Amino acid sequence: MNAESLLTSASINIGFALLILTLFSILRNSPSNAPIYYARRLSQHRRLSFLLRRFLPSVEWIRLSLSVTDDEILDTSGLDVLIFIRLFKFGINFFLVCSVIGLLLLLPLNYIAGEGGPSRRSHSMDAFTISNIANGSHWLWVHFLCLHFVSCYGLYLLYKEYKDILVKRINQLHIMRHQPNQFTVLVREIPLCDEHKARDCAVDHFFSKYHPHSYKSFQILYDGKELDKLLVTFASLLFFIFMFLINEAKSITRKIEDLRHRSMTKQNRVAPHAEIEQLKEILEELGRRIRNTQTKEQLQSKRSYFRVLFNISCLGFLQELPVAFITFKSRWGAALAAQSQQTSNPLLWITEIAPEPRDVLWNNLSIKYKYLPLHKFGVYVAASLLTIFFAVPVTAVQGIAKFERLTKWFPPAMAVQLIPGLRSIVTGYIPSVILNSFVYIVPFAMMGMANLGGYVSRSRKDIKACNLVFYFLVGNVFFLSLLSGSLLDQIGESFSHPRDFPSRLASAASAQADFFMTYILTNGLSGFSLEILQPGLLIWDTIKSHTWDREKKKRPYLYSLPYYRIIPFVALCILIGMVYAVVSPLLLPFLVGYFCLGYVVFVNQIRDVYITTYETCGQYWPYIHHYIVVAIVIMQITMIGLFGLKSKPLAAFSTIPLVVFTLLFNEYCKIRFLPTFYQCSVKVKCVFSFLISRGSYISNLENAIDAYSPPCLRAPDIDDVESGSLEPLISPT
Repeated sequence: MNAESLLTSASINIGFALLILTLFSILRNSPSNAPIYYARRLSQHRRLSFLLRRFLPSVEWIRLSLSVTDDEILDTSGLDVLIFIRLFKFGINFFLVCSVIGLLLLLPLNYIAGEGGPSRRSHSMDAFTISNIANGSHWLWVHFLCLHFVSCYGLYLLYKEYKDILVKRINQLHIMRHQPNQFTVLVREIPLCDEHKARDCAVDHFFSKYHPHSYKSFQILYDGKELDKLLVTFASLLFFIFMFLINEAKSITRKIEDLRHRSMTKQNRVAPHAEIEQLKEILEELGRRIRNTQTKEQLQSKRSYFRVLFNISCLGFLQELPVAFITFKSRWGAALAAQSQQTSNPLLWITEIAPEPRDVLWNNLSIKYKYLPLHKFGVYVAASLLTIFFAVPVTAVQGIAKFERLTKWFPPAMAVQLIPGLRSIVTGYIPSVILNSFVYIVPFAMMGMANLGGYVSRSRKDIKACNLVFYFLVGNVFFLSLLSGSLLDQIGESFSHPRDFPSRLASAASAQADFFMTYILTNGLSGFSLEILQPGLLIWDTIKSHTWDREKKKRPYLYSLPYYRIIPFVALCILIGMVYAVVSPLLLPFLVGYFCLGYVVFVNQIRDVYITTYETCGQYWPYIHHYIVVAIVIMQITMIGLFGLKSKPLAAFSTIPLVVFTLLFNEYCKIRFLPTFYQCSVKVKCVFSFLISRGSYISNLENAIDAYSPPCLRAPDIDDVESGSLEPLISPT
């Protein structure tokens, strides 16, 4: 790819992003679009004010996003969301420093100190990369020093972030000390009681005996599918009774109005007062019945009463599951039980800290623990097959990006050269668009696979999907793009000379810099712009508003932050940026713009659109830390290959200790920080217990007992009756 193709791709992406952002700044000021662009605010019943100049584009949303602080995000959305935003801040801080070094030092060095002077290959983008440096040149030691500086600076930022997030996690746990999951433990693989052949009595006997001072109560889980069906039928019956009463009341109202109208006519001057009074009495009786039925709390109490009677008669045949939620009297008691092995058999009485009640995936709790490895193995197999099949479109994209190879495979493509500027669009813009289009469906496919993994909480399922998507992107979008793009013509030589393969891989990395520039432009400018515009929801809302929901009040479109869809792509861009920080510094300014735009867009989305559906208190960060360490190691290995390719064996061997140091740093972080993200110390739990009053302590225990009631034993919610049914049935005379 030449400079003209890169400039064409940049121009198209920048123009498209400016158009989309301008359209968003206009549409967000329309009250009819508030359920899309202010869903979070509407769910919190916050007032919205729209300016009279709302049809003029503005950048007010950017100013508001930049004014949001980390503390505000932490207080309103939680630590997980803050970590998501800190990932963009990490990218800005890291690549801003790398850009200064790359543009002021490495870029001029690559261009001036190249083979044959600055005029050589000045028409190509390779003139600004390390591949322009002559073999054996002493200027490569500058790249060696920059590699060490970039690596150490990245590790410093990682350590600083890890330490700061650990402190915030402990503070967040302190704030959430009243939550039910602080007192609750999830127990799986509960054996049957020898005496009663039941699991509920086995739970009570076991924890009363081995945790006598801290055990409070338990909630055994049941396979309540049939009970749920009956309760849905019961809810439908109540609704039909209510609607029947409403219809009868409306019918009597029409009769009263008709009698009044007839009494005022000349044909019937004598008003039928007796009949009207009789109908009024019937109407008042119906009104009393409706008022006794339409109140949500009374409906809930009636259904709860029904449920109690039903459970008393039906719990005998409901199948118990070998799973239970155990409530303890104190937090340290729950921590000790969750973090210890209960019996000598590790496959029985398996305990862990319970997830938040809103985070629990109840259906997956019915999966037997011994079958979970099979579920996870199936997920890995499905993800591997998807990765293999995805190699076809990636190879095709690289064929389009290399015009010479495209004309070799498809000779009619030579006609592209007849139209001025079309070749630059075909080779510079279209490949990145096609690749992003194919990759867009990958997170949803991986989430579907993660659903089959049997995870007990949504947060674990999302984290697993993040891992699957990240390694898919590293394998396909990064490595496969390198192999299919730059090594396809040399693959025969690679097999003939396998010892040269690392050097050829390093050469491929430097040759593909221009393609990854266009990829980041498309993924960042176009991707983030479409994220904030929400075109899919706009189209869906327009169709609904003009068809079946024409006269209904709009409800906000509430969604949680799609971690699995954003974090892996941001981590991939960090990987690309680190690999090319020393190889091709011209890429770095694009990454700074990528992270700045992403930061502004997602702060706006978090403030106005996305809601928080669970809180893990920062358990995403260890995975993000791992992704960035992987990126640093790949950068260092690539540079080892490049130094060998440039006939600098001493520089290549001197980089190996840097790789070892990075791996040791990662191990230190695992020992120093990681345990606190999955376990909580007894000391912290005891401190939390001392800070709570007696009344609040009893209330917390009661909430913990009720919060983990399974859906089949919980009164389902009943939607509020529409306001039209609560209006007066007859107008006053």
